Amino acid sequence: MTAILSPSEFVPATQAELARYMTENAAGAMHTICPVGGRTAMHFGAASKTDVIASMTGLTRIVDYPARDMTITVEAGLRVDELQSKLATERQRLPIDIAQRGRATLGGALATNTAGPRRFGHGTFRDYVIGISAVDAAGQLFKAGGRVVKNVAGYDICKLLIGSRGTLGIVTQVTLKLRPIPETSSIVWFSFSTFAEIDKVLQRLLNSGTRPVAIDVLNAAAAKLIGTAARTRSTPSTPVLCVGFEGSKCEVDWQVDTLQREVANSGSLTIDRIDEPDVDRIWTALTEFQTCADDPLTFQANLLPSRCMEFAEVATRLGVVIQVHAGNGIVVGQLPDEAATIERTTTILAELRQVAGTARGNLVVLHCDPEWTTRIPMCGTAESGLGLMQRLKRQLDPHGLLNPGRFIDAFGQ
Repeated sequence: MTAILSPSEFVPATQAELARYMTENAAGAMHTICPVGGRTAMHFGAASKTDVIASMTGLTRIVDYPARDMTITVEAGLRVDELQSKLATERQRLPIDIAQRGRATLGGALATNTAGPRRFGHGTFRDYVIGISAVDAAGQLFKAGGRVVKNVAGYDICKLLIGSRGTLGIVTQVTLKLRPIPETSSIVWFSFSTFAEIDKVLQRLLNSGTRPVAIDVLNAAAAKLIGTAARTRSTPSTPVLCVGFEGSKCEVDWQVDTLQREVANSGSLTIDRIDEPDVDRIWTALTEFQTCADDPLTFQANLLPSRCMEFAEVATRLGVVIQVHAGNGIVVGQLPDEAATIERTTTILAELRQVAGTARGNLVVLHCDPEWTTRIPMCGTAESGLGLMQRLKRQLDPHGLLNPGRFIDAFGQ
C-alpha cells in the first residue's frame, strides 16, 4: 500500500508502485518531483523547489546476495550502515566512505557519487555498480547492466545515473560488486611546517614502493578538528599529511616502514602511526569532515592534483578549514565563522573559484544557509559538456519533472 505522509510526500513500497505513480503524474497533474533517501545531501550543488518529495526509504529489500560471487543486489532505500552490516557477516564490504552512514541511503549516495578519503585506493560508485534499475519521469521502469561482474552488454547507463542527482531518473535497485574486509589498516600522520614541504613528499609518493588507499592533507585547523573528533594523542598546529594503508598485517607493516624510510629526510616535524582500534576513529573523522561542523558554508572543489597545495595555501590564508584528497584533486572546505555574511562568503568563494578554474577545476557548494542559495553560484562555472548534458536531460525528462533547478538546471536552459 502507498504511504502518504503528507500531501507533498510520497513513499512507495515497491518499484512498481513508484512506476505507477510516475505514470499517472506524467499523464495528469505533472507535479515536479524530488527523490530523496536519508536527506543528507538535500542542498548538494543547488536547491530545487518541487511539488512532491518521493522518499525511497520504503525500498529496503536485499534482493539477492550470492556471497561467493562477491556481488549483492539491493533496493536503493537501504541505509548504508545496514548494507555494510549485512556484508560484514560474510567479511565483505562496499569500500566507499559515505558520511552519515546511519542516515544515508544507497540510492542517495549513488545519486551524488559520494566518496571519501579511500577514494584514492578504492575508487567510487562507478567502479562498483554493475547493474541498476530506475524509473524515469514518465513512469517507465528501465534497467542496465546485470548481476554478474562480466556483464558489459548495452550502453553504460549505470555510469550515467551515478552522480546525476536524481535529475534523469529515480534509482530503485542496484547491483554492486564487493571486496573483502581487510585484516587491518593503519594511518601515518605526518606534520609539516608548510604545504610546500608536503608537496615535495606528494611528488615522492608518485614513485613510492607503497600503495596507499588514502592520501589526505589537512591544514592546521582541520587537523585540530579531526584530531579532536577522533581523540588522537596529539593535535598538530601545522599542516598534516595522512597516508592510509589496508591489507594483511604483514603488508601494512611493510608499507608503513617503507613509507617512513622514503620520507625520513623530508622535514616532517612529527610522525605518528595510528593502528586499530584507534585508526577506525580517524577514518570516521576524515569521512565525516564535510558534515561535522556548523560553519556558514561547506564546499567541494575539484582541480588538478598537482595544484592542490597551491589551493590549500590560498584557502588557509582566507581562514578556510580544508581537507585535501591529494591523490584525487578534491578539496572539501568549511568557511570560518567570520564569513557569516553573504558579502564575505561571496568574496572568499570568488577567489577560491579563480584558483580552481586556473587548475582546470570547479567549485560547488555542498551546504549553506538556505537563504543564500539564490545569491551564490551553487554549482560553480558551467563546464564544456553542459550543452550535451542539457540535451540529454531534455530527452530523458522532456517536461522537467525531476529535480528542476538542480544540477545542470542551475545554469539555465
